[in-house]
Amino acid sequence: MHFLNLRHYAFALAGLLPLHTYAAANPDHVQAIIDEAVRPMMAEFDVPGMAIAVTVHGKSMFFNYGLASREDQTPVDERTLFELGSVSKTFTATLAAQAIDQGKLSLADHPGKFLPALKGHAIDRATMLHLGTYSAGGLPLQLPDDVADDAQLVRYYQHWKPAAAPGKLREYSNPSLGLFGRVTALALKQDFTDVMQNRLFPQLGLHSTYMRVPAAAMSHYAWGYKVNQPGRVHEDEVLAPETYGVKSNAADMIRYVQLNIDPAVLDAPVRRAIEGTHVGYLRAGELVQGLGWEQYSWPISQERLLSGNSEKMIWERNPMQLLAKPQLPVGPTLFNKTGSTSNFGAYVAFVPAQRIGVVILANRNYPIPARVTAGYAILEQLAKLHGE
Repeated sequence: MHFLNLRHYAFALAGLLPLHTYAAANPDHVQAIIDEAVRPMMAEFDVPGMAIAVTVHGKSMFFNYGLASREDQTPVDERTLFELGSVSKTFTATLAAQAIDQGKLSLADHPGKFLPALKGHAIDRATMLHLGTYSAGGLPLQLPDDVADDAQLVRYYQHWKPAAAPGKLREYSNPSLGLFGRVTALALKQDFTDVMQNRLFPQLGLHSTYMRVPAAAMSHYAWGYKVNQPGRVHEDEVLAPETYGVKSNAADMIRYVQLNIDPAVLDAPVRRAIEGTHVGYLRAGELVQGLGWEQYSWPISQERLLSGNSEKMIWERNPMQLLAKPQLPVGPTLFNKTGSTSNFGAYVAFVPAQRIGVVILANRNYPIPARVTAGYAILEQLAKLHGE
């Protein structure tokens, strides 16, 4: 198994960025693009509120729709906090990449190295690479309902029966990425929630991004809606922090996208962590799987992007091929991640080579194909603004 020296990645990334500059995008034109993509979708799926942010060559723009709370009639703005769902996994991946860069963790490590109760069990045949790319051998999408505390979680992993050897199939999985995050925190000898909130988010300049929303920020926390009942995520669910527990707003998330597009502005250790999440390790269907992010060659058709984000890729076991070597993006690449909780839906996508990106946050868990279609339409039009 090969692992990438991340210190050399910045030079490869720089070669993907255009050397010429562009005039600023016309805000009215961008507004029209967003309106066309978003308003019909909100009406079709009865989405109470949405916050959309885009970045075009370093300039961020915000477009807010509807209500953060139907009961209080609070409008959405760029400070409104939404649950990110599985977009949280990209932050978990960034923390792991940081631990790897610090020499405290390796993708070749097995979880039993840091969680001895797993030694000698089938789960310990998987490496951190397998856990971080959903290729441990068939861990399911969700934990069983009867896994309600850490002791039950350990017993679950001890008794898990793989469907295949590690590295033979990809099955998108919270227990897989959750164990990846849990082991990362053990390697760092820190509590996962604490290290995310008190170290990683501040290092990224994300000052309105939370594992647990503090009292002072609760007035900005949207209510999510399932049918017509308002609700929010249960923060104490097992593996929630590692897999779907982050809350953020459009302003912070578009900054996060900009840092992924051009991490050179960050201190070197944090830059290398961001870059570490851009490396691809396996191919399954249309996508190349990295740590957190999924990758596609750009330009890409809407149909292929929808295929990579389809129910088949989320719910089923899919054949895969580990890449012979960790793969830097070859040519322009789209990175994306969807995320959902019971009451919220998110989509984030960006193309570093064209310096464009989009964040779509909503307080309803509406269908993923609709999110991807809207995000794709927005990116495609942003690229065309400058004749790309």
